[in-house]
Amino acid sequence: MATVPFVIKWFMKPHIVSLKDKYDISLVSSGSGKELGDLLDDSVSFHSLQIDRKISFKNDVVALFKLWYFFRKQKFDCVHSIMPKSGLLAMLAARMARVPFRFHTFTGQVWANKTGLSRFLLKLLDKVLAMNASLVLADSHSQRKFLLENNIVTPHSIIVLADGSIAGVDVNRFQYSASVRTQLRNELKIGRNAVVFLFLGRLNKDKGLMDLSQAFKTTAQYNENVHLLVVGPDEDGLEFEFSELARYFPGRVHRVVGFTDCPENYMSAADVFCLPSYREGFGMVIIEAGAIGLPAIASRIYGITDAVVDGKTGILHQPTSDKEISEAMLFLAKNDKLRHRMGAAARDRAINKFSEEQVSQALLGFYRKMFSRCGAS
Repeated sequence: MATVPFVIKWFMKPHIVSLKDKYDISLVSSGSGKELGDLLDDSVSFHSLQIDRKISFKNDVVALFKLWYFFRKQKFDCVHSIMPKSGLLAMLAARMARVPFRFHTFTGQVWANKTGLSRFLLKLLDKVLAMNASLVLADSHSQRKFLLENNIVTPHSIIVLADGSIAGVDVNRFQYSASVRTQLRNELKIGRNAVVFLFLGRLNKDKGLMDLSQAFKTTAQYNENVHLLVVGPDEDGLEFEFSELARYFPGRVHRVVGFTDCPENYMSAADVFCLPSYREGFGMVIIEAGAIGLPAIASRIYGITDAVVDGKTGILHQPTSDKEISEAMLFLAKNDKLRHRMGAAARDRAINKFSEEQVSQALLGFYRKMFSRCGAS
């Protein structure tokens, strides 16, 4: 269960493909099952249930009791949720319906960089979620440590599968393509020898985009060969910031608006991946970029520290420090050999520790182990 079907398709598809040969699976979220495409078949069904992403007491209570009725009627052996809101509702409803196995995967905490009452209340909701789950999973070891330090879970109630990540990376899909690199660079009018820094994801302030903009402004003044490529939907009204940046550096700031179904193409066109985020559960996009052969410049925060080996597969910087980001950009821009060496190390690490197959097999083994405790097949 997730709040929206896009998340199920993006994060859970490899798991669903590996699990459906052994289990009957029902997918629950808001919206339409059309977004799930070829995932649905005789073993995989979709059930639409309206879940607001933001807190709405009335609508959330209605959704809770609809879920309880649905779970009770279907008599599921297991309910597994991702995303904060859907996780809270799913774990409460599943416990009310006496579902034997209730699992939730944490992929980051919305309260991590909040303060005051909002932080207290959001932490409390995560505690309630964890208390009603049979077991919770974290998609990184540093996130597990963070949740323990904040008393959200107990040591015996939370685990990490394999080496982390929610779904792993498709190493056959995320491969460098010289032809795609040439084609995209021609389309974007980026020179063959230019050094391209890439951000790919949702544009919001928690991703540190304002810091990245300021850092590039400094970097571009010292190095005329650097370019910035920003790909993704604008969620926080940051478009103006990059329009202004493009005005300062004509032809060197490139903006691709909206979601993309081919992130690997933009990664092939780039040289360094940037994620100056303030909060992440794991930073899966860093591993995907690493599989292409890109080193990363990223924040030294829980989640990302699992995705980047500082000095080997990339460079970590203090959150909010545009000065450190700029220094890392300038350093990698002028050190081609180091950049390529870090990129090769990032690819080896992605393949050996975070492949889609490894993570899916770990989840399948987890289910088998849990179900065997009560004799369920």
